[in-house]
Amino acid sequence: MTTTAHPGTNGRGTAGDPGGTREAGGLAPLGGLLWLVWRQHRLVFGVLLAAAAGGAVWCAVLRGQMAGFIDAHHIAGCSQISLDPRCAHTQEAVTAFRDTYGSPLRLAEVGLVLLPALTGLFLGAPLIARELEAGTHKLVLTQSVGPLRWLAAKTGLPALVVLTATTGLSLAFSWLWQVAGDEVSGFYWYSALGFQALGPVPVAYSLLALAVGVLAGLLLRRTVLSMGVTLAAVVALQVGLAQLRPYLLPVVTTEFPNRRPAQLPDDAWLVGQGNYTRSGAQLPDVPCDPAPNYQNCLEQHDVAGQYMDHHPASQHWPLAWIEAGIVLAVAAVLTVIAFRVMRRRHG
Repeated sequence: MTTTAHPGTNGRGTAGDPGGTREAGGLAPLGGLLWLVWRQHRLVFGVLLAAAAGGAVWCAVLRGQMAGFIDAHHIAGCSQISLDPRCAHTQEAVTAFRDTYGSPLRLAEVGLVLLPALTGLFLGAPLIARELEAGTHKLVLTQSVGPLRWLAAKTGLPALVVLTATTGLSLAFSWLWQVAGDEVSGFYWYSALGFQALGPVPVAYSLLALAVGVLAGLLLRRTVLSMGVTLAAVVALQVGLAQLRPYLLPVVTTEFPNRRPAQLPDDAWLVGQGNYTRSGAQLPDVPCDPAPNYQNCLEQHDVAGQYMDHHPASQHWPLAWIEAGIVLAVAAVLTVIAFRVMRRRHG
């Protein structure tokens, strides 16, 4: 019997694919590419997903232990030095809590802060650089798949894995932070480690690190060199954006008249302070601290009290989402540049 291919088929009976671009089994080129990318990087993907799952479970167990300790000793919202009458005689319990759970909590923070750099170093940088260095990309590009579709598959699937893993870890750590963060642990949301480990921030930085690594590999075409450049760039971006962080939202200014204690809540992020005059002018620097007659010195400078510029705890999540948005915008720009470079070099 003779089998005749019908019009609109590729000779294998696959309708709508006259060019024969579908693979055996009905997989489109992009689907086959995704499977190839998974096979190539399944070890790194597996390690990342397993680490995220293990970290989430560890955070859940740690949260239960911390919540039990806090409830048993009635120290929720208490710090080592607290003006709240409810927290009287809890200093020893708070100290014991910090001695017991401070190191695990710090370890979780450090892990989430380092996650973006590790993502860029071991996943983003080798992703394209290794293919270009070894020349294995030529085999794929000589098939029916174009360079832009190849790059989309090479970056899209890793981005999805990174998004899934970091989101799960961030949610687990934020859930843990609801119990142990701020006063009772002494680890505040505005600290360099605390801010970069909470909410959308570590997720955004991890995707940025992936984009940095892909672009570095595409431009440098050398794996080790791309890894070094990626690590340096990610650290520089984290440090640079941390310097911008206090200015993402307007600060709240609280004034304390003379002879009134100047003290903000423990969870307020102090970003500036000084003195103000009776006319309302601010004097960040008044040379009165070392003066023997301090009050007379203040009167000579017409000082009416102290002011403190700060971000209250209510601004934590707005600040986090604004910074995450900036980071994702940078990642999107770098991704667009990577596709333009790919088109220019490989057509």
